[in-house]
Amino acid sequence: MTPLKQLGAIGNPQKAVEMARYHKVERPYLGVSNPDIYDLCKQWRAGSDLDGRLKIAADLWDSNVHEARIAATKLLTQARIRPDDTVWIEITRWVEGFDAWAIADHACSAGSRRLVSDPSRLDIVENWTTDENMWVRRAAMVMTLPWTKQNHPSEADRAIRERVLGWAVTYTQDHDWFIQKSVSWWLRSLSGHNPDRVRTFISDHGDKMKPFALKDATRKLC
Repeated sequence: MTPLKQLGAIGNPQKAVEMARYHKVERPYLGVSNPDIYDLCKQWRAGSDLDGRLKIAADLWDSNVHEARIAATKLLTQARIRPDDTVWIEITRWVEGFDAWAIADHACSAGSRRLVSDPSRLDIVENWTTDENMWVRRAAMVMTLPWTKQNHPSEADRAIRERVLGWAVTYTQDHDWFIQKSVSWWLRSLSGHNPDRVRTFISDHGDKMKPFALKDATRKLC
């Protein structure tokens, strides 16, 4: 069976209806749990080289099936891939099609590893910050979350952190819920490692944030 048919074979029609209701995006759902998706991904990964995984991932993504897109992202979520240019190209191909948080977050998890491996790719991500698609703009914040989690960042990493915070400044003026949430998520994560920088950001720009986002961004601060 093809990977898509393997997913379909373990689907649950009743759960598929519940998932469609929950995600609120018009696309096919199979009713397959994430742990079952991950188990299949382990099988496909073990039986394929990188080119094979890329082909499986591309086919699964292009099916537009919810679980297939989740599986595509998991197949390419890996810290060490050398060379990884083709993987990065595939992930960026997905970005313009983002239309739901769950799929986008899984894809951003895969993409963040490729950014960490080659930070020069942030030049591409910066272009997303002005995209008409809200999900693309949001991806710029979600995919750069690794730079919020460093206790002792290098000078280069500190520069990247400031670069993304610059994007966040413009995002505070965007009243879309998901954009505001992406800013608060970034700041909340950073507050666990550099609370003073978050306090400065809030002092300078917090008045432009939605109340819910401001509350979320500061809930780990003393």
